[in-house]
Parts: sequence; structure tokens; C-alpha cells
Amino acid sequence: MAGLTLRDVGKSYGGLSVMSGLELDIHDGEFLVLVGPSGCGKSTLLRMIAGLEEITDGTIAIEDTIVNDLPASKRELSMVFQSYALYPHMSVRKNLAFGLQNMKMTKAEVARRVDEAARVLQIEELLERKPRQLSGGQKQRVAIGRAIVREPKLFLFDEPLSNLDAELRVQMRVELASLYAKLGTTMIYVTHDQVEAMTMASRIVVLRKGTIEQVGTPQELYTRPANLFVAGFIGSPKINMFKATASKVADGIHISAPEFEDFEVSGLERAVDAVTICIRPEALALDGGSIQVTAELALVEYLGSEILLHAKLPSGAMVLLQTSGKEKYVRGQPITFGFETSDVHVFDHNGDRVAFTHEEAIA
Repeated sequence: MAGLTLRDVGKSYGGLSVMSGLELDIHDGEFLVLVGPSGCGKSTLLRMIAGLEEITDGTIAIEDTIVNDLPASKRELSMVFQSYALYPHMSVRKNLAFGLQNMKMTKAEVARRVDEAARVLQIEELLERKPRQLSGGQKQRVAIGRAIVREPKLFLFDEPLSNLDAELRVQMRVELASLYAKLGTTMIYVTHDQVEAMTMASRIVVLRKGTIEQVGTPQELYTRPANLFVAGFIGSPKINMFKATASKVADGIHISAPEFEDFEVSGLERAVDAVTICIRPEALALDGGSIQVTAELALVEYLGSEILLHAKLPSGAMVLLQTSGKEKYVRGQPITFGFETSDVHVFDHNGDRVAFTHEEAIA
């Protein structure tokens, strides 16, 4: 296992800077997920860590060794790509062994590592098959096995599940989490799917336009997003956002928005004027809450155990509610819902979160 340190890391292509000033400490043995929209730089960052892309500025260190000028083959890491890239004419066993044989390992050591990887991934019965005889999930296991046999200090995953169908993605998420628990090796995982990030990560790095917006546990990012971008990106279904004005009162702020009656939020660390208030869909309670709102249903999405209600407020704004799948709702139906002020997230005019003085640290 190994930790990783990035200091003032930047990347430019000619005069175009795509990444600058990145500071990040990846802890020994953690499962770190890089997440963000397309073009945010997450795959570029992973390739720089791997040594497949040169960095323009700063330093990358594995443990205490700066690896800026070290080729990928010398960094003692393994990378799993989106494409399986298996040799079609070789059996699974030979695919797993090929890289080790090129490293001039003994036959006994190659056999030991291949058998151990097959056992961990539960693909022993596939060892004599060719890739054309495998399903997509089996091919991905073999690709992961090819990384495991190298016994690296770091595992790097570049959207490894994006070629799989929805059901298989869920299964492979569980298997990767189980693999991490077995190996305990540091893993850095790139995805654009925030559900993958939330369900697998020890910590998440949210990237946008080559910069880090927030680093934290899934719970931290969900309950205390640092800014509006993180609030809108993390969480499914998406958080509700409303523009509002605020004025200082004794122990907080008085909020006025066209969508709701005025209310007060207490315990904020600082005063603000123009704000955006955000409320998670599951925090909106039908026929409940201290702040009551009426609306008209515009769309009903039945998802089995839960229902998403898209409602139109008197102001014309739309709001999204999440509720259980036990009731029957129809488009055009009037509804009343409410929320507690403690469930409101407040962001200032710059989009930065305004913290509460009574907040406790999240473990």
C-alpha cells in the first residue's frame, strides 16, 4: 500500500491551461473517487498520476518519492481502463500471466499470482476460456485481475464500469467494494456517475474545470456541500434551489423568497444578503413541516419503492419531492408539503456555503 501527494500540480497544452494549483493528499489504503462532469479533468489527473501524461507544474509523490520523471512502468501501480483490452487469442490464464512473464518472473511466482487473483475474483473456472467466451462482467473481472497480479502499491481505475449495463454495474460496484475490503490497497477511481462515487468511496474529490471544488466523505459532501456546484452535483434526485433575500436578525437571518412564506434560519456563522437556499427532495414532507407550501403536481415518476413528485409552485417555479411508493398521485393534483428550517442549506451570492455555528464534525 502507499499514499499519494499532489502539490501545486498543473497541466497545460501549449498555451491552454486545463489544470492548475491542485493540492491533494491521498491516504494510504483509502478508496478515493474522482468525480465530476465531462471535461472536468478527472481522467487527465489519473493519467498524470499513472505517468501516462506529463505534468506541467508541481510535484506528484508516491509515499515519499517524487515520481515526476519516473516512467509509468517504474511507479509500481496498476491501471484498469474503460476498455477491457484483453488479448483475444490468449486464454484468461495467459492474459493474466502475460505482463508478469514480460517482467521475467519465475514460472512458479507467475502461477502463484495468477491463481491468487483468480481466487480473489472468483474466476477460477474461466482460466482456460478465451475472451470471446466471456460476458462483459467476466471480461471486466479479468481486466481487474490483470492489475491485481502485479501486486501494485496503487490501483487506478478509469471509468471501468461504463461499458456495462445498469444491472451489471450495480453487481460490479459490490464486487469492487468487496475486492477493496479484501486487498486493502490504495485505490483511485474515476467516474462521472455520482452514485458510484457515493456508494464506493472512502472519500470523494469533486472536480470542475480542472479545479478541486471539495474533498470529503460521501456523508460530508451530501450533508455539507461547500458550494452550489457540489450541492447540485452530489445527490440523486437533485437538490432544489431557490433564490432569496436575507436580512440580519438577532440569532440568524430572515429569509424572503417568492416560493415560500418568510422564515428565519438561526445559528449561521455570518450574515448574508442575497442568498440561494437549497432543500433536498427527501426533506420535503407531504402535509408536514413547519413551513407549509401548496403546489400543483406537474409530473409523477413511479420508481417502485419511492415516488418523485415534480410540482409547480404558485410563483411558477418547480420543486421536486421524494416520497414512498405507497400512495397514488395524478398530474394536476393539488398538494401541500412543508419543511423544517434545519433542513435548509444556505449559500451566499458567490455560491459558497454558509455554515451553522452548532454543526458538529462528521466522522
